[in-house]
Amino acid sequence: MYSIIEQGGSQFKVTPGATIRVPLIDAEQGAEITIDKVLLAADGDNVKVGTPVVLGASVKAKVLDHIKAEKVMIIKRKRRKDYRRKNGHRQQYTRLEIVSINV
Repeated sequence: MYSIIEQGGSQFKVTPGATIRVPLIDAEQGAEITIDKVLLAADGDNVKVGTPVVLGASVKAKVLDHIKAEKVMIIKRKRRKDYRRKNGHRQQYTRLEIVSINV
């Protein structure tokens, strides 16, 4: 059994017991959340495709922790103008463990 969900503007293929990294969610560590945007739900030969979402389907997930990605350096420069800017960014993510898929 697997499902395709939408979270934070991205789509993820999930199975029960899988761990995924999604954009930051405002939830405490250890909390259980329900994701209602299920775009596809498949169980063997039985496949349900949503238009745009599958009605009545949901995915329960447990928040493992909040993490940050590796630092990305942004450098701007214009030649002969003495213009230099250096900036860094670390994107924040939430790790989720998929508990169950309800169709």
